[in-house]
Amino acid sequence: MTGISFWLDGTIITLSEVDPTATLLDHLRYRMGRTGTKEGCAEGDCGACTVLVGELAGDTIDWRAVNACILFLPMLHGKALLTVESLTEGDALNPLQSCMAANGSSQCGFCTPGFVMSLYGRCVGASGHHLPVEDVIAGNLCRCTGYGPIIAAGESITRLERDDSSIVAALKGMQDGATVAGHHGDRRWFIPATPDALADLIADHPDARIVAGATDVGLWVTKGLRRIDKLIFVGDVPALRQIMEDEHGVTLGASVRYAQAHDALARLHPDLGELTRRIGGLQVRNAGTIGGNIANGSPIGDGPPALIALGATLTLRSRAGCRTIALEDYFIDYGKQDRRTGEYVESVHIPRPGPHDIIHIAKLSRRFDSDISAVCGAFRLTVRDGIIHDARIAFGGMAATPRRASGCEAALIGQPFTRATMEQAMVALRADYSPLSDVRGSAAYRLDAAANLLLRLWHRAQGDPVSVLEAEAVDG
Repeated sequence: MTGISFWLDGTIITLSEVDPTATLLDHLRYRMGRTGTKEGCAEGDCGACTVLVGELAGDTIDWRAVNACILFLPMLHGKALLTVESLTEGDALNPLQSCMAANGSSQCGFCTPGFVMSLYGRCVGASGHHLPVEDVIAGNLCRCTGYGPIIAAGESITRLERDDSSIVAALKGMQDGATVAGHHGDRRWFIPATPDALADLIADHPDARIVAGATDVGLWVTKGLRRIDKLIFVGDVPALRQIMEDEHGVTLGASVRYAQAHDALARLHPDLGELTRRIGGLQVRNAGTIGGNIANGSPIGDGPPALIALGATLTLRSRAGCRTIALEDYFIDYGKQDRRTGEYVESVHIPRPGPHDIIHIAKLSRRFDSDISAVCGAFRLTVRDGIIHDARIAFGGMAATPRRASGCEAALIGQPFTRATMEQAMVALRADYSPLSDVRGSAAYRLDAAANLLLRLWHRAQGDPVSVLEAEAVDG
């Protein structure tokens, strides 16, 4: 098949020639006249462009809120779409909109459609209805500071029923298991449906950019104005979207989104669940993938340091077969990873922590929600009979890649689990890294913060509250 098809308000929209990096936001506003969806930041940060994308989940539709400003149009193939215009029938508002209008949730109104769509996603979607309203709208910014009434509206309307049977039938009719391809002039794109098809495409087109959630690549286009001539979209390969849990740990396919992975990761350790909750806003977690976060090798990606500390392994696949490596070995240098020609990230396996493991994972950022880390530290100490038998410590934001603190680990292993040992290891930690200074923090701040996170681990192990939230919980 060439071109794309998607469902919108009872109609199958078919586009025969699609620019591979055209954004859904631009298509809605400039091609379809749906101007309710706004452009605020064009980088997936403010939520003014929030829409709902629906995918088949058996005999139901799984609706998720995403940022239209960094969603490339081919990624909509075989899915359903709801914009703010989809929610009204004639002049009649739906109950959520009526509630927001009645309690003054809208001031200037620019951000309101995005808030409506995020809250509507909570009411009808599988990925947000169990979350507090504050978490659901953390990726939506109100320029008039009107959050109080918006939260009140979201808390008063919690579930809305939808009959999606006709959408299910329509989407099932689009599924044929074949690779979808398209072009725009001399630019080409592909959407494979199987791991073998993906491996063949990468082997045949080694110059193609592999795209999963586009939460990073989208900014290359909208902010960097980069031209990408060939893309392979991997989000529709079912085998890459599997989550497998057993007594040994969790295996996540590379295309599993962070919102989907949250519960499984939280079951490994609560700190890992909390870290996942703070990776962008919900719209970003509904698009960004485990494999994409690893594959692009960013030194400030939040996922890799935690997975490295927990001893994760990475499986890469090509037409020739698979190989598995320790996750920390994948990151070679800034912009350089151990991914051979023709390979792609297939899955990551995270071992389940043992009964003697002490784990602490912490993200420090200038803004608590929906912000990039200044420092992200992850620690796993194995302590038996008061002695540290093993230590795995990894940081993001401290070097050109996510990296272990080998000197600090050596200062801990074989030593008693005491504050004095932690203080000696804090000194060793400072020799492990030479961080840069940038807008998120100076080198001195990063070194101090990283060392103090190690001391924080020790205090938490003693039962001491290490944050305002933990202190409030202790006080009741």
